[in-house]
Amino acid sequence: MNKTDLINQLAERLNGDKKAAQTAVEGFIDLVQREVQRGRNVSISGFGVFEKRARASRTARNPRTGEAVKVKKTTVPAFRPGKYFKDVISGSVKLPKATGKPTSARAAAAAAKASAPAAATPKTTRAPRATAAAKPKTAPRTRAAAAKTAPAGTTARTRAAAAKPASAAANSTTTRATRATTAKAAATAKAPATRRTPAKAAAK
Repeated sequence: MNKTDLINQLAERLNGDKKAAQTAVEGFIDLVQREVQRGRNVSISGFGVFEKRARASRTARNPRTGEAVKVKKTTVPAFRPGKYFKDVISGSVKLPKATGKPTSARAAAAAAKASAPAAATPKTTRAPRATAAAKPKTAPRTRAAAAKTAPAGTTARTRAAAAKPASAAANSTTTRATRATTAKAAATAKAPATRRTPAKAAAK
């Protein structure tokens, strides 16, 4: 943007009055130059400070030939940007929308500070919701881990306990079967002896 562009954009905010915009720009530049030339600082709140700085004599080098050149002490104009200007350029503060009405830097800074906490509060409220939603995920894992670890010992014990009554029942059935077979064998052995005794008596 050059000087003409600045005048044209300022004229748009002054209802198209280009003469008034040109007078304002030219008058601002003239006033700053005159005050700085006198050694006075032109301080614009929220924008910066135009000032006059003195430079001591020094030795410099010619970039083409490389020869040493002595530079006399001199004074130069300088500009120091203000805090609000720095914050706007860095992006930490957003500029308000451009309107036809003139707004001071203080008013713009106050509006930026008022809007900053409103934008920051939802972030703080969202964080607890995220942590609260993340907490239930740990509970099922612990329950599942407990369920996986607990049955390993209990199932072995229950299987062993169930196997003991089964083996005892099997032993009792086998003992009963052996007793029944021995009783039958004894009965069959006694029956022929009783039948033979009457036959022997008849022969006598």
